[in-house]
Amino acid sequence: MYDVIVAGAGPAGCTAAKVLAEKGCRVLLVEKFKMPRYKSCSGILIKKTMELTRSYFGEPVPESAMCAPADNRGMVFTNDVGKEYRFEQEGCNVWRSQFDGWLAGKAAQSGAVVRDNTIAVSVEEAKGAVSVTLRGACTEKYSKKTYIEKARYLLDCEGVAGMLKRKIIKNPPACITTFQAFYEGSVCLDPHYFYAYLQPELSGYDAWFNVKDGMLIFGVAGKDTGKIRQFYDRFLAYMKKNHGLQITKRVKSEKWLMPHIRPGCYIDYGTGRVLFAGEAAGFLNPMGEGISAAMESGYCAACALARHFENLEMLYADYREHTEGLRAYMQRQWSLVGSMAGTFSEME
Repeated sequence: MYDVIVAGAGPAGCTAAKVLAEKGCRVLLVEKFKMPRYKSCSGILIKKTMELTRSYFGEPVPESAMCAPADNRGMVFTNDVGKEYRFEQEGCNVWRSQFDGWLAGKAAQSGAVVRDNTIAVSVEEAKGAVSVTLRGACTEKYSKKTYIEKARYLLDCEGVAGMLKRKIIKNPPACITTFQAFYEGSVCLDPHYFYAYLQPELSGYDAWFNVKDGMLIFGVAGKDTGKIRQFYDRFLAYMKKNHGLQITKRVKSEKWLMPHIRPGCYIDYGTGRVLFAGEAAGFLNPMGEGISAAMESGYCAACALARHFENLEMLYADYREHTEGLRAYMQRQWSLVGSMAGTFSEME
């Protein structure tokens, strides 16, 4: 039996697995995709994320995870009436596949068992433990592709689209659909910044632009999946008219889901011996910046587990207490965006 099974080898899961293993826990970290796994993400690490990486993993973000331009210098917001806000801040630009792969490697070095290409299908709690049904690659212990591993706790870090949470709770959280595409071409914007556009006519939620290894990335997010492509075409037309966008080749496109954060920024810490961290818990900053919140919540969940392994009530109280600052930070960030654009005025 493991002490903790962690589902999802993103920033939340890798941070939690590493911390728990360092504290002497028997940890299994499972990831449904083959590592290094890809995730649709801007890959912009803000200053806070860089500081958390140094603090939790003992090293700065490795150059092997970075893409060009490696240094991000901040974010530029255009509000719902076209007014521009510029926020200068140190950051870096990474490919999530390489960054998350490095994090998982650090967790393994600390003693966690990392099993990729393995999905957590379901979980049942009984007699002070959880039984987690896994499906994936066979192991030395299990010759079948579907098998059960037992642990005292399960920490779900799979994100908003994870299978486990949707089976555990009756009302799955509302989601925002994202769509972005990569292009070869040119545009009259500084590639060292991440640009966000909050005009409702461009997305109904938000749209963005950034650069990775010379590729131009344009994306939109929306509540109504059926209107995504309509908004996307409108956004590209806006970029051509206002920023001289010229496209020579479309490289690829992708869709993803992220939580729809509501006023009050409700956080779901878990139920019984199943805890949530990162986006699965509801931690997400504006413009989809979830990496720093994922790492911090994963760390706090792991520390709470290690400190109060035998006492559920104290465990949850500890987890809530040590993420209160993170939740307050998240609320301030959403309130700021709410003050800039009517699209998010409910968050102010």
